[in-house]
Amino acid sequence: MKWEGRRRSSNVEDQRGKSSGRSGSGGFNPMLLAPLIKFLFSKTGLIIAGLVILFSVVTGYNPLNLIANFFSDTNNQVVSSQPYEGSEHENEQAQFSATILASTEDVWKNIISGYREPTLVLYSGYVNSACGSASSATGPFYCPRDEKLYLDLTFFQDMENRMNAPGDFAQAYVIAHEVGHHIQKLNGTMDKVNSLRGKISEVEFNKLSVRLELQADFLAGVWAHHMQRTAQILEQGDFEEAMNAANAIGDDRLQRQSTGKVVPDAFTHGTSEQRMRWFKKGFTTGDISQGDTFNAESL
Repeated sequence: MKWEGRRRSSNVEDQRGKSSGRSGSGGFNPMLLAPLIKFLFSKTGLIIAGLVILFSVVTGYNPLNLIANFFSDTNNQVVSSQPYEGSEHENEQAQFSATILASTEDVWKNIISGYREPTLVLYSGYVNSACGSASSATGPFYCPRDEKLYLDLTFFQDMENRMNAPGDFAQAYVIAHEVGHHIQKLNGTMDKVNSLRGKISEVEFNKLSVRLELQADFLAGVWAHHMQRTAQILEQGDFEEAMNAANAIGDDRLQRQSTGKVVPDAFTHGTSEQRMRWFKKGFTTGDISQGDTFNAESL
């Protein structure tokens, strides 16, 4: 893939080496229980307790939440103060990711009027997002609440070593897929689907999730179509790399690898065949109007 020398996005937060993690199992620290009880039964503690109860009655706020947070291990976080120095290969992957993000910006601002650019957060190990905390085991994800993409670069190694899906264009497909979710956030599709969580059965919600993910695959294909048309970025074998990656992360294949059986009602992303089909359709047509997976009779 011809990506070197191209513009890099400025919408990147490099949190590698700065990701915070809990120093214990989390929750209340029992080592702090004895001094807390001793304080509460002192004269000063009883006066403060009375004032706290009065405050709670007047305001309706539960002060125990504040106390629990104060004495919780969640405040005891490990944050590296040393500048992060990644390996040469990892730093190159960070530059690659910023370049791919920039290319999605160039494509989508020409297709979507008033396109609002997302932010890519690079992290290592553990990260906090507006959608909650996550580890590298979560894999790349998009958080609609803060409109950010989260990526631990070790996932690219997992693609190559565990999923047998190597190649820079396969990695670009992953980033473009998450940007596809951002587009679904902008046009209201993601919020509409998420609003149905808990209102319909899990099986029915999973079916909507599949359509959401397949549409993101389609949008990744649209991005690739326009980048190839305007910049000729693809080299021999690149398209096959992306198709191989889509095949590697199909629900049926992942289920078969992990449990030895396939449970269609538990699909949340689509089969390998479906993921490849919708990415290819986006790549072939380049037409965003042809990616309505929610009204498609056949996926």
